[in-house]
Amino acid sequence: MDQVQHKFVDVGGLKLHVAEIGTGPNVVLFLHGFPEIWYSWRHQMIALAKAGFRAIAPDHRGYGLSDPPPQPDKASFADILSDLLNLLDALQIAKVFLVAKDFGARAAYLFAVLHPERVLGVVTIGSPYLPKRSTFLKYLPEGVYISRWREPGRAEADFGCLDAKTIVRNIYILFSRSEIPMAAENQEIMDLVDSSTPLPPWFTEEDLATYGALYEKSGFQTALQVPYRSLSEDFNTTDPIVKVPVLLIRGGRDYSCKFPGMEDYINSGMKEFIPNLEIEFLPEGTHFVQEQSPDEVNRLILTFLAKNV
Repeated sequence: MDQVQHKFVDVGGLKLHVAEIGTGPNVVLFLHGFPEIWYSWRHQMIALAKAGFRAIAPDHRGYGLSDPPPQPDKASFADILSDLLNLLDALQIAKVFLVAKDFGARAAYLFAVLHPERVLGVVTIGSPYLPKRSTFLKYLPEGVYISRWREPGRAEADFGCLDAKTIVRNIYILFSRSEIPMAAENQEIMDLVDSSTPLPPWFTEEDLATYGALYEKSGFQTALQVPYRSLSEDFNTTDPIVKVPVLLIRGGRDYSCKFPGMEDYINSGMKEFIPNLEIEFLPEGTHFVQEQSPDEVNRLILTFLAKNV
């Protein structure tokens, strides 16, 4: 990891922490999800740099080492999109490939819709394009982690008695399972993980310490606002079609496949909004497949990039 360079880039009033490796003419911008930071792309960044690409991964505003927004409880996906555009302009990058997962994937899809002239292609890990997000939210049970964390104060109380490292540990364990994290009426989400449960075998104590230290710095206020409390944000795009090439890498053990109707939508409905769509399926892949099976994911990403560069 010593080869990765770090800097801060002004994106219009606040500074984003940016990790970077490689000097190739073709740029790949990585967008993390929750509970992640730039570090979740470490395996991909090194592999792409070795293959001749310039790999860049920011911490989103309010995450990791990046500045928090002035009012974290009013942060939005629109802020993320604005930051991406300002980041590309500040680094004088005309066009990029976007590689994203979790809520970073939503930002990648939307950025490709709103700024197609800046995007060469999109790779997402596990997250389909959902132009009508509010329809999806309407059918979530009350006990699902998304519903719980969207409720102001609920997650804050749940997280409040734990340190940042333990919170990240619990979420990594939960999200690595193949079942949707869902609490009973008398439970909170953190109650679903026993303290004796081991970390996934591909996630080390050193990895956890890296995440824990950075969430200790940033806290979870912005992370609860974006993505969870901003999921219903509507961009009112007149043309929701993603016109650039897209690769969706899916894991067979990713709990997000279990949301009602998701499997059918991915297999038969998503192509309506992404005409140039490829889907690759990794049967044993979890929600964190890019960390769990980096060699397989790197191969798929590099094949896609080679076809569309």
